[in-house]
Amino acid sequence: MDAAEFRKRGKEMVDYIADYLEKIDKRQVFPDVEPGYLRPLIPDCAPQNPESFEDVFKDIEKIIMPGVTHWHSPYFFAYFPAASSFPALLADMLCGGIGCVGFSWAASPACTELETVMLDWLGKMINLPEEFLAGKDGQGGGVIQGSASEATLMSLLAARTKTIRRVQSEKPELTEADIMGRLVAYASDQAHSSVERAALIGGVNIKNISSDDTFRVGGSALKKVLDEDKASGLIPFFFCATLGTTSCCSFDKLLELGPICNKENIWMHIDAAYAGSAFICPEFRHLLNGVEFADSFNFNPHKWLLVNFDCSAMWVKKRSDLTGAFKLEPLYLQHHHQEVPFLLLGLQHWQIPLGRRFRSLKLWFVLRMYGVKGLQEHIRKHIRLSHLFEHLVLQDERFEICAEVILGLVCFRLKGSNEVNEALLKSINEAKKIHLVPCHLGEKFVLRFAVCSRTVESTHVKFAWQHISQLATDLLKTWEQNHHQQ
Repeated sequence: MDAAEFRKRGKEMVDYIADYLEKIDKRQVFPDVEPGYLRPLIPDCAPQNPESFEDVFKDIEKIIMPGVTHWHSPYFFAYFPAASSFPALLADMLCGGIGCVGFSWAASPACTELETVMLDWLGKMINLPEEFLAGKDGQGGGVIQGSASEATLMSLLAARTKTIRRVQSEKPELTEADIMGRLVAYASDQAHSSVERAALIGGVNIKNISSDDTFRVGGSALKKVLDEDKASGLIPFFFCATLGTTSCCSFDKLLELGPICNKENIWMHIDAAYAGSAFICPEFRHLLNGVEFADSFNFNPHKWLLVNFDCSAMWVKKRSDLTGAFKLEPLYLQHHHQEVPFLLLGLQHWQIPLGRRFRSLKLWFVLRMYGVKGLQEHIRKHIRLSHLFEHLVLQDERFEICAEVILGLVCFRLKGSNEVNEALLKSINEAKKIHLVPCHLGEKFVLRFAVCSRTVESTHVKFAWQHISQLATDLLKTWEQNHHQQ
Protein backbone atom coordinates (compact mmCIF):
# COMPACT_ATOMS: atom_id res chain seq x y z
CA MET A 1 0.00 0.00 0.00
CA ASP A 2 1.52 3.31 -1.07
CA ALA A 3 0.62 6.80 0.17
CA ALA A 4 -1.94 7.33 -2.61
CA GLU A 5 -3.81 4.13 -1.73
CA PHE A 6 -3.49 4.90 1.97
CA ARG A 7 -5.26 8.24 1.38
CA LYS A 8 -8.11 6.48 -0.42
CA ARG A 9 -8.42 3.58 2.05
CA GLY A 10 -8.00 5.85 5.05
CA LYS A 11 -11.03 7.87 3.94
CA GLU A 12 -13.02 4.64 3.49
CA MET A 13 -12.03 3.48 6.99
CA VAL A 14 -13.00 6.83 8.54
CA ASP A 15 -16.39 6.57 6.79
CA TYR A 16 -16.80 2.99 8.02
CA ILE A 17 -16.00 3.95 11.63
CA ALA A 18 -18.27 7.01 11.51
CA ASP A 19 -21.12 4.84 10.12
CA TYR A 20 -20.45 2.17 12.74
CA LEU A 21 -20.69 4.67 15.59
CA GLU A 22 -23.64 6.59 14.12
CA LYS A 23 -25.71 3.43 13.58
CA ILE A 24 -24.42 1.37 16.50
CA ASP A 25 -27.86 1.42 18.16
CA LYS A 26 -29.14 -0.77 15.28
CA ARG A 27 -26.66 -3.54 16.16
CA GLN A 28 -27.40 -6.15 18.81
CA VAL A 29 -25.39 -5.02 21.83
CA PHE A 30 -24.10 -8.49 22.79
CA PRO A 31 -22.94 -11.03 20.17
CA ASP A 32 -24.62 -14.32 19.26
CA VAL A 33 -21.48 -16.45 19.14
CA GLU A 34 -20.08 -19.40 21.04
CA PRO A 35 -16.46 -19.63 22.27
CA GLY A 36 -14.20 -20.68 19.37
CA TYR A 37 -16.53 -19.17 16.71
CA LEU A 38 -13.72 -17.36 14.86
CA ARG A 39 -11.12 -20.05 14.13
CA PRO A 40 -13.20 -21.95 11.51
CA LEU A 41 -13.89 -18.66 9.69
CA ILE A 42 -10.25 -17.92 8.84
CA PRO A 43 -7.44 -20.00 7.26
CA ASP A 44 -5.04 -21.97 9.43
CA CYS A 45 -1.99 -20.02 8.23
CA ALA A 46 -1.09 -16.54 7.04
CA PRO A 47 -1.31 -16.09 3.25
CA GLN A 48 1.90 -16.53 1.24
CA ASN A 49 0.93 -13.79 -1.22
CA PRO A 50 -0.51 -10.36 -0.45
CA GLU A 51 -4.29 -9.96 -0.39
CA SER A 52 -6.14 -6.81 -1.44
CA PHE A 53 -7.53 -4.25 0.97
CA GLU A 54 -11.04 -5.06 -0.38
CA ASP A 55 -10.66 -8.68 0.71
CA VAL A 56 -9.56 -7.65 4.20
CA PHE A 57 -12.22 -4.94 4.44
CA LYS A 58 -15.16 -7.20 3.61
CA ASP A 59 -14.05 -9.68 6.27
CA ILE A 60 -14.60 -7.03 8.99
CA GLU A 61 -18.38 -7.43 8.82
CA LYS A 62 -18.18 -11.15 8.09
CA ILE A 63 -15.69 -12.25 10.76
CA ILE A 64 -15.03 -9.51 13.31
CA MET A 65 -18.34 -7.70 13.90
CA PRO A 66 -20.35 -10.87 14.70
CA GLY A 67 -18.05 -11.36 17.72
CA VAL A 68 -17.96 -7.77 18.99
CA THR A 69 -19.63 -6.61 22.22
CA HIS A 70 -20.63 -3.07 21.31
CA TRP A 71 -19.31 -1.05 24.25
CA HIS A 72 -20.37 2.25 22.69
CA SER A 73 -23.97 1.18 22.10
CA PRO A 74 -26.54 3.25 24.02
CA TYR A 75 -27.91 -0.13 25.20
CA PHE A 76 -24.62 -1.09 26.87
CA PHE A 77 -25.00 -0.66 30.67
CA ALA A 78 -22.32 -3.12 31.85
CA TYR A 79 -19.02 -2.61 33.71
CA PHE A 80 -18.15 1.11 33.52
CA PRO A 81 -17.96 3.40 30.49
CA ALA A 82 -15.14 2.98 27.96
CA ALA A 83 -14.72 6.48 26.63
CA SER A 84 -14.59 7.31 22.96
CA SER A 85 -14.97 10.46 20.89
CA PHE A 86 -14.13 11.60 17.40
CA PRO A 87 -11.34 13.99 18.53
CA ALA A 88 -9.71 11.14 20.50
CA LEU A 89 -9.93 8.77 17.51
CA LEU A 90 -8.30 11.38 15.26
CA ALA A 91 -5.52 11.89 17.82
CA ASP A 92 -4.97 8.13 17.95
CA MET A 93 -4.54 8.11 14.16
CA LEU A 94 -1.89 10.81 14.50
CA CYS A 95 -0.21 8.87 17.32
CA GLY A 96 -0.06 5.81 15.07
CA GLY A 97 1.18 7.90 12.17
CA ILE A 98 4.02 9.54 14.12
CA GLY A 99 4.78 6.10 15.56
CA CYS A 100 7.41 7.25 18.05
CA VAL A 101 8.39 5.13 21.04
CA GLY A 102 8.66 7.82 23.70
CA PHE A 103 10.70 6.18 26.46
CA SER A 104 13.01 9.16 27.01
CA TRP A 105 12.95 12.88 26.23
CA ALA A 106 15.43 12.43 23.36
CA ALA A 107 13.37 9.59 21.89
CA SER A 108 10.70 12.22 21.07
CA PRO A 109 10.76 15.47 23.06
CA ALA A 110 7.13 16.43 22.26
CA CYS A 111 5.90 13.07 23.57
CA THR A 112 7.45 13.60 27.02
CA GLU A 113 6.76 17.32 27.31
CA LEU A 114 3.12 17.26 26.16
CA GLU A 115 2.35 14.44 28.59
CA THR A 116 3.84 16.40 31.49
CA VAL A 117 1.81 19.50 30.61
CA MET A 118 -1.44 17.60 29.93
CA LEU A 119 -1.24 15.91 33.34
CA ASP A 120 -0.84 19.35 34.90
CA TRP A 121 -3.90 20.57 32.93
CA LEU A 122 -5.90 17.58 34.11
CA GLY A 123 -4.65 17.95 37.69
CA LYS A 124 -5.79 21.57 37.73
CA MET A 125 -9.20 20.58 36.31
CA ILE A 126 -9.84 18.35 39.34
CA ASN A 127 -8.19 20.83 41.71
CA LEU A 128 -5.41 18.46 42.79
CA PRO A 129 -3.12 19.92 45.48
CA GLU A 130 -0.14 21.79 44.01
CA GLU A 131 2.34 19.14 45.25
CA PHE A 132 1.02 16.65 42.69
CA LEU A 133 1.78 18.95 39.75
CA ALA A 134 5.09 19.13 37.91
CA GLY A 135 4.88 22.84 37.08
CA LYS A 136 8.27 24.29 36.24
CA ASP A 137 10.08 23.06 39.33
CA GLY A 138 7.65 20.92 41.36
CA GLN A 139 8.61 17.70 43.16
CA GLY A 140 5.57 15.80 41.91
CA GLY A 141 3.96 15.28 38.54
CA GLY A 142 1.77 13.05 36.44
CA VAL A 143 2.22 10.29 33.91
CA ILE A 144 -0.11 8.30 31.64
CA GLN A 145 -0.26 4.60 32.51
CA GLY A 146 -2.03 1.95 30.46
CA SER A 147 -4.57 1.18 33.20
CA ALA A 148 -5.40 1.78 36.86
CA SER A 149 -4.00 -1.71 37.55
CA GLU A 150 -0.58 -0.52 36.37
CA ALA A 151 -0.83 2.64 38.47
CA THR A 152 -1.62 0.58 41.60
CA LEU A 153 1.28 -1.79 40.89
CA MET A 154 3.75 1.06 40.29
CA SER A 155 2.74 2.79 43.53
CA LEU A 156 2.92 -0.47 45.50
CA LEU A 157 6.42 -1.27 44.16
CA ALA A 158 7.61 2.28 44.88
CA ALA A 159 6.20 2.04 48.42
CA ARG A 160 7.92 -1.32 48.90
CA THR A 161 11.33 0.06 47.87
CA LYS A 162 10.90 3.18 50.01
CA THR A 163 9.93 1.12 53.08
CA ILE A 164 12.77 -1.39 52.67
CA ARG A 165 15.28 1.47 52.46
CA ARG A 166 13.79 3.21 55.50
CA VAL A 167 13.71 0.05 57.64
CA GLN A 168 17.27 -0.89 56.63
CA SER A 169 18.53 2.56 57.61
CA GLU A 170 16.89 2.12 61.05
CA LYS A 171 17.90 -1.56 61.47
CA PRO A 172 20.95 -2.29 59.26
CA GLU A 173 21.10 -5.88 60.57
CA LEU A 174 17.89 -6.78 58.67
CA THR A 175 18.27 -8.14 55.14
CA GLU A 176 15.92 -7.20 52.33
CA ALA A 177 14.43 -10.71 52.50
CA ASP A 178 13.74 -10.32 56.26
CA ILE A 179 11.84 -7.10 55.62
CA MET A 180 9.98 -8.37 52.51
CA GLY A 181 8.56 -11.29 54.48
CA ARG A 182 7.02 -8.89 57.03
CA LEU A 183 5.58 -6.26 54.67
CA VAL A 184 1.78 -5.96 54.50
CA ALA A 185 -0.41 -4.00 52.08
CA TYR A 186 -4.07 -3.16 52.76
CA ALA A 187 -7.21 -2.36 50.78
CA SER A 188 -10.96 -2.36 51.26
CA ASP A 189 -12.87 -5.62 50.88
CA GLN A 190 -14.63 -3.70 48.06
CA ALA A 191 -11.37 -2.80 46.24
CA HIS A 192 -10.80 -3.98 42.69
CA SER A 193 -9.09 -7.36 42.29
CA SER A 194 -6.15 -5.58 40.58
CA VAL A 195 -4.99 -4.38 44.03
CA GLU A 196 -4.64 -7.96 45.24
CA ARG A 197 -2.92 -8.79 41.95
CA ALA A 198 -0.42 -5.96 42.48
CA ALA A 199 0.50 -7.45 45.87
CA LEU A 200 0.86 -10.88 44.26
CA ILE A 201 3.24 -9.49 41.62
CA GLY A 202 5.04 -7.42 44.26
CA GLY A 203 5.59 -10.51 46.43
CA VAL A 204 3.97 -9.03 49.55
CA ASN A 205 1.07 -9.98 51.79
CA ILE A 206 -2.20 -8.09 51.44
CA LYS A 207 -5.13 -7.87 53.85
CA ASN A 208 -8.68 -6.72 53.24
CA ILE A 209 -10.11 -4.11 55.60
CA SER A 210 -13.82 -4.64 56.30
CA SER A 211 -16.09 -1.98 54.86
CA ASP A 212 -19.12 -0.67 56.75
CA ASP A 213 -22.80 -1.06 55.83
CA THR A 214 -22.39 1.66 53.17
CA PHE A 215 -19.48 -0.34 51.67
CA ARG A 216 -16.85 2.23 52.74
CA VAL A 217 -13.69 1.76 54.78
CA GLY A 218 -13.19 4.14 57.73
CA GLY A 219 -10.29 4.96 60.00
CA SER A 220 -11.19 2.77 62.98
CA ALA A 221 -11.36 -0.42 60.84
CA LEU A 222 -7.91 0.30 59.39
CA LYS A 223 -6.38 1.26 62.74
CA LYS A 224 -7.59 -1.93 64.44
CA VAL A 225 -5.87 -4.15 61.84
CA LEU A 226 -2.69 -2.03 61.83
CA ASP A 227 -2.37 -2.26 65.62
CA GLU A 228 -2.78 -6.05 65.52
CA ASP A 229 -0.25 -6.46 62.69
CA LYS A 230 2.37 -4.21 64.27
CA ALA A 231 2.01 -6.12 67.55
CA SER A 232 2.79 -9.33 65.61
CA GLY A 233 5.99 -7.80 64.17
CA LEU A 234 4.62 -7.11 60.70
CA ILE A 235 5.44 -3.92 58.74
CA PRO A 236 2.40 -2.14 57.27
CA PHE A 237 3.62 -0.18 54.22
CA PHE A 238 0.83 0.46 51.67
CA PHE A 239 -2.89 1.24 51.68
CA CYS A 240 -5.01 1.53 48.56
CA ALA A 241 -8.11 3.66 49.11
CA THR A 242 -10.87 3.43 46.51
CA LEU A 243 -13.04 6.31 45.37
CA GLY A 244 -15.91 4.82 43.38
CA THR A 245 -15.65 1.05 43.93
CA THR A 246 -16.38 -1.23 40.97
CA SER A 247 -19.26 -3.03 42.67
CA CYS A 248 -21.32 -0.07 43.85
CA CYS A 249 -19.33 3.18 43.48
CA SER A 250 -18.75 3.66 47.22
CA PHE A 251 -16.09 6.04 48.57
CA ASP A 252 -13.55 5.16 51.26
CA LYS A 253 -13.27 7.80 54.02
CA LEU A 254 -10.07 9.59 53.02
CA LEU A 255 -10.26 12.21 55.75
CA GLU A 256 -10.10 9.45 58.39
CA LEU A 257 -7.68 7.14 56.56
CA GLY A 258 -5.16 9.72 55.34
CA PRO A 259 -3.89 10.98 58.73
CA ILE A 260 -3.48 7.37 59.96
CA CYS A 261 -1.40 6.44 56.89
CA ASN A 262 0.75 9.57 57.25
CA LYS A 263 1.36 8.93 60.96
CA GLU A 264 2.22 5.25 60.42
CA ASN A 265 4.57 5.85 57.46
CA ILE A 266 2.20 3.99 55.12
CA TRP A 267 2.06 4.96 51.44
CA MET A 268 -1.54 5.88 50.58
CA HIS A 269 -2.53 5.35 46.97
CA ILE A 270 -5.97 6.45 45.78
CA ASP A 271 -7.67 4.50 42.99
CA ALA A 272 -10.48 6.61 41.50
CA ALA A 273 -10.45 4.82 38.12
CA TYR A 274 -14.10 5.55 37.25
CA ALA A 275 -15.15 8.30 39.65
CA GLY A 276 -12.14 10.57 39.15
CA SER A 277 -13.54 12.12 35.96
CA ALA A 278 -16.52 13.48 37.92
CA PHE A 279 -14.19 15.60 40.07
CA ILE A 280 -13.94 18.11 37.20
CA CYS A 281 -17.47 19.18 38.29
CA PRO A 282 -17.26 21.47 41.36
CA GLU A 283 -20.35 19.79 42.89
CA PHE A 284 -18.53 16.42 43.03
CA ARG A 285 -15.04 17.66 43.97
CA HIS A 286 -15.77 17.15 47.70
CA LEU A 287 -15.57 13.39 47.05
CA LEU A 288 -11.81 13.89 46.61
CA ASN A 289 -11.32 15.72 49.92
CA GLY A 290 -8.44 14.04 51.74
CA VAL A 291 -6.33 13.56 48.60
CA GLU A 292 -3.82 15.92 50.27
CA PHE A 293 -2.80 12.99 52.53
CA ALA A 294 -2.07 10.66 49.58
CA ASP A 295 1.30 9.80 48.06
CA SER A 296 -0.18 8.83 44.69
CA PHE A 297 -3.52 9.22 42.94
CA ASN A 298 -4.98 7.74 39.77
CA PHE A 299 -8.06 7.95 37.57
CA ASN A 300 -8.92 6.85 34.03
CA PRO A 301 -9.84 9.52 31.48
CA HIS A 302 -10.39 6.49 29.22
CA LYS A 303 -13.43 5.56 31.30
CA TRP A 304 -15.51 8.71 31.49
CA LEU A 305 -13.67 11.65 29.95
CA LEU A 306 -14.15 10.89 26.24
CA VAL A 307 -10.51 9.80 25.74
CA ASN A 308 -10.38 6.31 24.26
CA PHE A 309 -8.42 3.45 25.83
CA ASP A 310 -5.67 3.45 26.99
CA CYS A 311 -5.16 6.60 29.03
CA SER A 312 -4.90 6.22 32.80
CA ALA A 313 -3.68 9.34 34.62
CA MET A 314 -1.42 8.88 37.65
CA TRP A 315 0.14 11.55 39.87
CA VAL A 316 2.74 11.31 42.63
CA LYS A 317 3.66 13.86 45.28
CA LYS A 318 7.35 13.01 45.14
CA ARG A 319 8.37 11.66 41.77
CA SER A 320 11.78 10.69 43.16
CA ASP A 321 9.98 7.97 45.21
CA LEU A 322 8.80 6.44 41.95
CA THR A 323 11.80 7.02 39.71
CA GLY A 324 14.19 6.09 42.53
CA ALA A 325 12.66 2.62 42.67
CA PHE A 326 12.91 1.89 38.94
CA LYS A 327 15.82 3.87 37.53
CA LEU A 328 18.24 1.98 35.30
CA GLU A 329 20.23 4.02 32.80
CA PRO A 330 22.18 1.99 30.23
CA LEU A 331 24.37 4.02 27.87
CA TYR A 332 22.04 3.62 24.86
CA LEU A 333 19.23 5.42 26.76
CA GLN A 334 21.36 8.35 27.92
CA HIS A 335 21.37 11.74 26.19
CA HIS A 336 22.98 15.14 26.70
CA HIS A 337 19.86 16.78 28.23
CA GLN A 338 19.81 14.14 30.96
CA GLU A 339 19.83 16.53 33.92
CA VAL A 340 17.26 19.19 32.94
CA PRO A 341 15.06 18.79 36.05
CA PHE A 342 11.71 20.30 35.09
CA LEU A 343 11.24 18.09 32.04
CA LEU A 344 10.65 14.87 34.04
CA LEU A 345 12.96 13.48 31.42
CA GLY A 346 12.73 9.77 31.95
CA LEU A 347 9.08 8.73 31.74
CA GLN A 348 10.41 5.19 31.30
CA HIS A 349 11.18 5.31 35.05
CA TRP A 350 7.50 5.89 35.84
CA GLN A 351 6.11 2.71 34.30
CA ILE A 352 6.57 -1.04 33.80
CA PRO A 353 7.36 -1.12 30.06
CA LEU A 354 10.21 0.87 28.56
CA GLY A 355 8.28 1.95 25.46
CA ARG A 356 5.28 4.26 25.46
CA ARG A 357 2.90 5.57 22.81
CA PHE A 358 2.21 9.26 22.27
CA ARG A 359 -0.99 9.00 24.34
CA SER A 360 -1.07 12.62 25.50
CA LEU A 361 -2.19 13.65 21.99
CA LYS A 362 -5.63 12.17 22.82
CA LEU A 363 -5.89 14.26 25.97
CA TRP A 364 -4.73 17.39 24.17
CA PHE A 365 -7.29 17.00 21.35
CA VAL A 366 -10.19 16.16 23.69
CA LEU A 367 -9.49 18.83 26.32
CA ARG A 368 -9.21 21.50 23.62
CA MET A 369 -12.14 20.42 21.44
CA TYR A 370 -14.63 19.80 24.28
CA GLY A 371 -13.30 22.33 26.79
CA VAL A 372 -13.81 21.85 30.51
CA LYS A 373 -17.46 22.93 30.17
CA GLY A 374 -18.24 20.37 27.46
CA LEU A 375 -16.72 17.58 29.53
CA GLN A 376 -18.59 18.70 32.65
CA GLU A 377 -21.87 18.58 30.70
CA HIS A 378 -21.08 15.03 29.51
CA ILE A 379 -20.53 13.86 33.12
CA ARG A 380 -23.62 15.67 34.44
CA LYS A 381 -25.83 14.21 31.72
CA HIS A 382 -24.78 10.66 32.64
CA ILE A 383 -25.44 11.34 36.32
CA ARG A 384 -28.91 12.78 35.54
CA LEU A 385 -29.68 9.61 33.56
CA SER A 386 -28.60 7.38 36.44
CA HIS A 387 -30.97 9.25 38.76
CA LEU A 388 -33.73 8.83 36.16
CA PHE A 389 -33.14 5.06 36.24
CA GLU A 390 -33.03 5.09 40.06
CA HIS A 391 -36.38 6.95 40.08
CA LEU A 392 -37.95 4.37 37.74
CA VAL A 393 -36.72 1.48 39.93
CA LEU A 394 -38.09 3.12 43.09
CA GLN A 395 -41.55 3.43 41.49
CA ASP A 396 -41.80 -0.37 41.30
CA GLU A 397 -42.23 -1.91 44.75
CA ARG A 398 -40.97 -5.29 43.52
CA PHE A 399 -37.46 -3.81 43.32
CA GLU A 400 -34.96 -2.29 45.74
CA ILE A 401 -31.94 0.03 45.38
CA CYS A 402 -28.91 -1.52 47.10
CA ALA A 403 -26.40 1.34 47.38
CA GLU A 404 -26.53 5.12 47.30
CA VAL A 405 -26.59 6.47 43.74
CA ILE A 406 -23.84 9.10 43.71
CA LEU A 407 -22.55 9.11 40.12
CA GLY A 408 -23.57 7.12 37.04
CA LEU A 409 -24.10 3.66 38.58
CA VAL A 410 -27.33 2.19 39.98
CA CYS A 411 -27.22 -1.08 41.98
CA PHE A 412 -30.66 -2.67 42.13
CA ARG A 413 -32.40 -6.04 42.45
CA LEU A 414 -35.74 -7.74 42.83
CA LYS A 415 -36.72 -8.06 46.48
CA GLY A 416 -36.29 -11.74 47.17
CA SER A 417 -33.77 -14.50 46.73
CA ASN A 418 -30.43 -14.40 44.93
CA GLU A 419 -31.74 -17.16 42.66
CA VAL A 420 -34.57 -15.02 41.29
CA ASN A 421 -32.11 -12.18 40.60
CA GLU A 422 -29.67 -14.52 38.88
CA ALA A 423 -32.56 -15.74 36.72
CA LEU A 424 -33.55 -12.14 35.92
CA LEU A 425 -30.04 -11.22 34.84
CA LYS A 426 -29.84 -14.37 32.72
CA SER A 427 -33.06 -13.48 30.92
CA ILE A 428 -31.89 -9.86 30.37
CA ASN A 429 -28.57 -10.94 28.83
CA GLU A 430 -30.11 -13.77 26.81
CA ALA A 431 -32.60 -11.33 25.25
CA LYS A 432 -29.53 -9.26 24.14
CA LYS A 433 -31.50 -6.02 23.92
CA ILE A 434 -29.37 -4.44 26.67
CA HIS A 435 -26.25 -5.66 28.46
CA LEU A 436 -25.74 -5.71 32.27
CA VAL A 437 -23.28 -7.36 34.68
CA PRO A 438 -23.85 -8.24 38.36
CA CYS A 439 -21.95 -7.85 41.64
CA HIS A 440 -22.21 -9.13 45.19
CA LEU A 441 -22.95 -6.65 47.97
CA GLY A 442 -22.67 -8.49 51.25
CA GLU A 443 -24.71 -11.64 50.74
CA LYS A 444 -26.88 -10.17 47.99
CA PHE A 445 -26.63 -10.84 44.26
CA VAL A 446 -27.14 -7.40 42.72
CA LEU A 447 -27.64 -6.06 39.19
CA ARG A 448 -25.50 -3.08 38.13
CA PHE A 449 -26.84 -0.47 35.73
CA ALA A 450 -23.99 1.78 34.58
CA VAL A 451 -24.67 4.70 32.24
CA CYS A 452 -21.91 4.23 29.67
CA SER A 453 -22.34 5.40 26.10
CA ARG A 454 -21.48 8.90 24.89
CA THR A 455 -24.73 8.84 22.88
CA VAL A 456 -27.10 7.45 25.54
CA GLU A 457 -30.32 9.43 26.05
CA SER A 458 -33.30 9.21 28.40
CA THR A 459 -35.19 7.20 25.72
CA HIS A 460 -32.58 4.41 25.97
CA VAL A 461 -32.74 4.41 29.78
CA LYS A 462 -36.56 4.26 29.75
CA PHE A 463 -36.48 1.47 27.16
CA ALA A 464 -34.01 -0.46 29.35
CA TRP A 465 -36.25 -0.10 32.40
CA GLN A 466 -39.41 -1.16 30.53
CA HIS A 467 -37.53 -4.17 29.17
CA ILE A 468 -36.22 -5.18 32.63
CA SER A 469 -39.63 -4.64 34.20
CA GLN A 470 -41.39 -6.79 31.58
CA LEU A 471 -38.84 -9.59 31.93
CA ALA A 472 -39.30 -9.43 35.72
CA THR A 473 -43.09 -9.76 35.30
CA ASP A 474 -42.67 -12.81 33.02
CA LEU A 475 -40.11 -14.36 35.32
CA LEU A 476 -42.15 -13.91 38.52
CA LYS A 477 -45.19 -15.43 36.81
CA THR A 478 -43.30 -18.61 35.87
CA TRP A 479 -41.67 -18.76 39.32
CA GLU A 480 -45.09 -18.57 40.98
CA GLN A 481 -46.51 -21.27 38.69
CA ASN A 482 -43.56 -23.56 39.45
CA HIS A 483 -43.99 -22.84 43.16
CA HIS A 484 -47.69 -23.82 43.04
CA GLN A 485 -46.91 -27.01 41.11
CA GLN A 486 -44.41 -28.01 43.77
